[in-house]
Amino acid sequence: MGEHPGVVNRAAWDELARLHGQDRVYDVDGFLRGNDTLDALETGLVGDVRGLDLLHLQCHFGLDTLSWARRGARVTGVDFSPVAIERARSLAGRAGLDATFLEADTQALPGQLAGRFDVAFASYGVLCWIGDLDAWMRGAALALRPGGRLVLVEFHPLYTMVDRVDPLELGFPYGGGAPCRFEEAGSYADPDLATSANVTIEFPHSVGEVVTAAIDAGLAVRRLEEHLRASGDGRDILTEQPGGGYRLVVAGQELPLLYSLVAQRPPA
Repeated sequence: MGEHPGVVNRAAWDELARLHGQDRVYDVDGFLRGNDTLDALETGLVGDVRGLDLLHLQCHFGLDTLSWARRGARVTGVDFSPVAIERARSLAGRAGLDATFLEADTQALPGQLAGRFDVAFASYGVLCWIGDLDAWMRGAALALRPGGRLVLVEFHPLYTMVDRVDPLELGFPYGGGAPCRFEEAGSYADPDLATSANVTIEFPHSVGEVVTAAIDAGLAVRRLEEHLRASGDGRDILTEQPGGGYRLVVAGQELPLLYSLVAQRPPA
């Protein structure tokens, strides 16, 4: 391929970290007015975070991280984009919230994070950027205290495969981890955003590969669910429901959109 995934993807995410907030997804003004960016699936899985230490892996510019802080957690956000981390720190100051943000690769977390957290959290489009899934899981496991939990909410591989529903077109592998190069302008948050760093390298991971990586990292899987509904449609391929939410319908059958994993570091 000739391109280093970390360098290519960091350039893309540095640019997105500068631009996001000027789009339909990241409502910075609403957040500063007191809105919460977390959805019911995430909060239901994590539960009450008051007084807990929470590590947010791949935190982008901090909206979700700071929403956990508003709910009472002591939060640390990690992202490999220095632009995202600088913006997250600025946003914390503007919101008057206490938070720590660290620039780091989640495949090589700093040793200072080891054994410090009750919850390691990641959500929505994180693992496709990870070439070394085992290293990511080992880092999450090491960051947890004994008895601590990893809570992951992620797009289902079946959903990420689909480029178009009718007629059905598939544009991404189900799993295997081989790097896939894409070149596309804009952002998932707004395809009309003017971007220049338009190349990304992504990695497909099946549900089985993710669960196996968690087990190999020493985590005990407590919960694994597949979800047929999502709260939004960032790719314009889903069917909106009359009562709210979206589903992925192919040949009259619903396919899973999301999966959630809760895995625990064994108690001491």
